[in-house]
Amino acid sequence: MTHFAITSEGSKFDNPKWLTKHERNLKIKQQQLSRKQKGSNNRNKSRKKVAKVHNKITRCREDFQHKLSRRIVNENQVICVESLVVRNMVRNCSLAKAISQVGWGQFCTMLKYKAENEGKIYLEVDRFFASSKTCNNCLYQVSDLTLDVRRWDCPSCGTHHDRDINAARNIRSEEDPKPSLHTNWLVCFTRCG
Repeated sequence: MTHFAITSEGSKFDNPKWLTKHERNLKIKQQQLSRKQKGSNNRNKSRKKVAKVHNKITRCREDFQHKLSRRIVNENQVICVESLVVRNMVRNCSLAKAISQVGWGQFCTMLKYKAENEGKIYLEVDRFFASSKTCNNCLYQVSDLTLDVRRWDCPSCGTHHDRDINAARNIRSEEDPKPSLHTNWLVCFTRCG
C-alpha cells in the first residue's frame, strides 16, 4: 500500500506506514518480554515497554489522520468517499497487515465528524459501485480488473487510466453528474504495490 488516499484532482497522499517504521523496535521489545519469567517484576517492566511502542504507533497514526482530515475538510465543501468494509478486506491474508496498519475506518470517522462540525457535506458511495472498472470518459465497464493492474486502457475510447484517479473521478460523477470547479472529491482507495 503506497498511497493512503487519492483525490479526483489527482493528488495522492502517501501511506506513512507507521507500524513498519517501528516494527524492529517492537520486535526487540516483544522478544525481551517473551524471555521474562511470568509473574516477575522484570516481565511487568518489559510489558510496559511493549505498550509504549504500541502507544507511539497509535499516536503517530492518529496525528497523521487528524492533520490530513483537517486539511481535506478545510479545502473542500463536499467530501465523498468509497465506503469500505475493512473487516472483509483483511480476510485477504496477503494484504491483511497492510490494510490493518492504514486505519481507514478511523480516518473516515474523523472526516465525517469534522465535516459535520463545519457544516460541509460528507457522502459515502456504495462499496459495490464499480468505480475502478468503469471508464470515466465513455462509461465503458471492464469485465475483470485484478488488483495488480494499476493502469489500464479503455477498449472503447482508448483513454489511458490510472486506476485510483479513475475511481475518484467516477465517485465524483456518481454523486454529482455536473461537478463544480470548487469542489474536490476524495476517494479512500489506495494503491497496492
